[in-house]
Order: sequence, then structure tokens, then C-alpha cells
Amino acid sequence: MTDKRPKVLILGSAPSAMAARDWPRGPFSHVLAINNAWRIRDDWDILVHPEDFPVENRPRRTERSQRIVSAKEYVPAQNKYGGFVYAGGTMAFTAGYWALAALNPAVLAYLGCDMVYPKSGKSHFYGRGTADPLRPDVTLRSLEAKSARLALMGAGQGCHVVRLSSGHSRLAFPSVSKDDLSAAGLPDATGMQRALSAEAKIDYSVPSGRYWEVEQRFDPNVVDRLDRLWLSTYKASIPDQAVCSV
Repeated sequence: MTDKRPKVLILGSAPSAMAARDWPRGPFSHVLAINNAWRIRDDWDILVHPEDFPVENRPRRTERSQRIVSAKEYVPAQNKYGGFVYAGGTMAFTAGYWALAALNPAVLAYLGCDMVYPKSGKSHFYGRGTADPLRPDVTLRSLEAKSARLALMGAGQGCHVVRLSSGHSRLAFPSVSKDDLSAAGLPDATGMQRALSAEAKIDYSVPSGRYWEVEQRFDPNVVDRLDRLWLSTYKASIPDQAVCSV
């Protein structure tokens, strides 16, 4: 039986995201843009951006079919999956958790979110930009582990979390073609209960989402142990697939 749930293209701002400019909509039910990525395609459906995203960088007008998701929506969504400290405080992961909560998709396919930044030349499709995921932040000590957690959370509700790039990536997701989005198979999510139990015992929840205001609560060593647990759990869940090395 064909899975009729949404198949979501999540666009970031790396130069590689420009490949999607002329892609047909066929493989995807939704195009979700993060921050400036709404500029890549006029037919985007959802824009997710943080509270401090500059007003001048936001769309001046939107179509009836388009919606903008702000902190009012994505904070409760991410809290459903444990919150920002566990999930990672950068918009690529936040957008993914919001989509899992709001759309219940069959596929989340990332493009332009590999979090690999060249030392010279364009870092973003619009030129040079700030490497937000690389900033010093207790929630982003291992981007690979945070992506592994998202992939397992997706698998827990039957969603393939993949990337559409083939080069180096900080995302642990398998690389697939847009023409075969579920080619990589679904990870076995049954093993993630141990990691979830460890999170529950530590209780690094911040309901407001503004975790940086209480960052002194969080022990980086504890976060590192959780990250290692999530990454090892993910690797064990897909023994026949390649996972990005740490």
C-alpha cells in the first residue's frame, strides 16, 4: 500500500540548495524553507524562522497557500519531542521536529542543511553568512548525534529522515535520490527507549524554549554522554547503511 502521508522537502541555505530551484514538485507534497531559503522557490509552502530573523529578510507578501511558522508554534512542537537541549538549538532540527509534529510525514528530505562551511567563497546561496550550527552552544556539541536523534524520532512514527546531498555532511541521515526517497529503509526505533529514559532522568527541559537563559543548568559532559548514546543507538538501528562519521 502506498503511504499517502506528506513527503516534505526541507530547504536550508547552503549553495547546494539551489539545485532544488528547478526541481518538479512531483516527489514532494510540501516545500519547507528555513530562514532565507524561501527565496529559492516561489512555490514554498512553509517558512520556519526564529524570533530574531531580520524583518527585512522575510517575505513581503505570501500566498494563501503559504504559512510562516514562528516560535509560538515550533517551541511547543519541539517540546513534544523532549525540547531544545536534547534536540539541538538550530533551525534545521527545529524545522524537522515541527514537521514531525504538525504534518506526520512519511519523509523528511533535507537539502542545503549539511552544516559544512567552506573557509572561502560562498557559505550560503546568497553569499557569506553566519554558520549558526557551529556557534558555541551546549545543545550543538555533536551535530551528528542531534541528527541521529531526529532520525530515530522520525522512525518512531514511520518517517524516513534523509538527505538529498551526496557529499560530506554533519547530518547522519542516509543520502538518497529525490526520485526514490525511501530507498534507505527505515531505522529500527525500538532501541531508543534507553536514550529517552536517560533524558527523562536528567530533566534538562526548558518549556519556554529559551534554554540559553538557563544554560548554567546544563553540564556539557552530561550532554556529551547523551549524544554518544543517541549516535550509537542510531548506528545500531541501521547496520546495513552508512552513517556519517564523527
